[in-house]
Amino acid sequence: MKQQTSKKILLLCLLLVVFVFTSFGQTVAAQEETKSAFNSLRGFWANTGYANFEFKYLVMILVGILFIFLGIKKHWEPLLLVPIGFGILVGNIPFTEGYKIGIYEQGSVLNILYSGVITGWYPPLIFLGIGAMTDFSALISNPKLILLGAAAQIGIFLTFIGAYALGFTPQQAGAIGIIGGADGPTAIFLSSKLAPELIGAIAVAAYSYMALVPLIQPPVMNLLTTKEERKIRMKAPRQVSKTEKVIFPIVGLLLTTFISPSALPLLGMLFFGNLLKESGVTERLADTARYALINAVTILLGLTVGASTQADRFLTFNSLKIFFLGALSFVIATAGGVLFAKFMNLFLKGNNKLNPLIGAAGVSAVPDSARVAQDVGLQNDKNNHLLMHAMGPNVAGVIGSAVAAGIMLSMLG
Repeated sequence: MKQQTSKKILLLCLLLVVFVFTSFGQTVAAQEETKSAFNSLRGFWANTGYANFEFKYLVMILVGILFIFLGIKKHWEPLLLVPIGFGILVGNIPFTEGYKIGIYEQGSVLNILYSGVITGWYPPLIFLGIGAMTDFSALISNPKLILLGAAAQIGIFLTFIGAYALGFTPQQAGAIGIIGGADGPTAIFLSSKLAPELIGAIAVAAYSYMALVPLIQPPVMNLLTTKEERKIRMKAPRQVSKTEKVIFPIVGLLLTTFISPSALPLLGMLFFGNLLKESGVTERLADTARYALINAVTILLGLTVGASTQADRFLTFNSLKIFFLGALSFVIATAGGVLFAKFMNLFLKGNNKLNPLIGAAGVSAVPDSARVAQDVGLQNDKNNHLLMHAMGPNVAGVIGSAVAAGIMLSMLG
């Protein structure tokens, strides 16, 4: 009887030992699972934007929101500021590197799209669309207006000197100087060749000041002209034949690219687009260039340029200097065009005289600077319409800024 009792006790002890060890194993496994889950949550948190957030990202996000606001609410270059503003938001979401997310990470989607900026093939496509939209009649009917477009480019070369004096390399100074041409695609094209590390700051500065043309130019124009000069009425431009319009892009291409072959990607596309428009037999191609193509490229260009302004690369003292030089370049370019128009009037008589206000349109923000000349003219004489006259130096400025970029590239590249 005692033996049976002992066996039962021994059996119970064995069962108890087995139960204890089993429970202990399950507890260890549960602990391991809990630890693994905790590590997963900790890894998830470490990869969130909240964990990587810094104040500098907030600054850039606010800048992006400001761009979007100005584009939508104020209608300041909305086709440019809205994509760039949203791109700034995209580029300043904090993330952990190594997952091929950021625009500077090789193989990421944004990096692939950004290659069009870095390699410089977005700007020529933009120029193709611009050419297909541009009417050069005002320039063809009054060829001397091309001198105003050339004079406005003085801002580029003087700003180059200023940038070099502030400590930038010659290549960086050349890329910064082109901001004064008020031509975003040209600025991106040149900076991609000379100073790719500054593309974001230069592009944002160029497009920002293009949007601010109605605010920057009028004070300069009023300061440098008298009320009598602002009231000068110009004779109506002559009618331009279709033959002249067709010949112009061919002659224009040959003349400008022989002077500045480095600008061929821009000028070639500009004049090709214009030939598509004026030939009358390639309307489908012209429509594609002026609508679908330029719209698609503008979206990609704006988004990727905005995304390239990551806070750690953009919020630097150099960026502040670039914005200062860009504003100075715009002012000098505007003044150069106005003053050269006044100089030309010394040799012109009667109704051949130029209204100096159209000299400001030599800044190639098409058609904004021409509209500014029109608005300032109407403020002084409600019946003095300068828009068609101002379009001459305005489109000449597009050509002039591209030629200037080619000269910079050949000298500094």
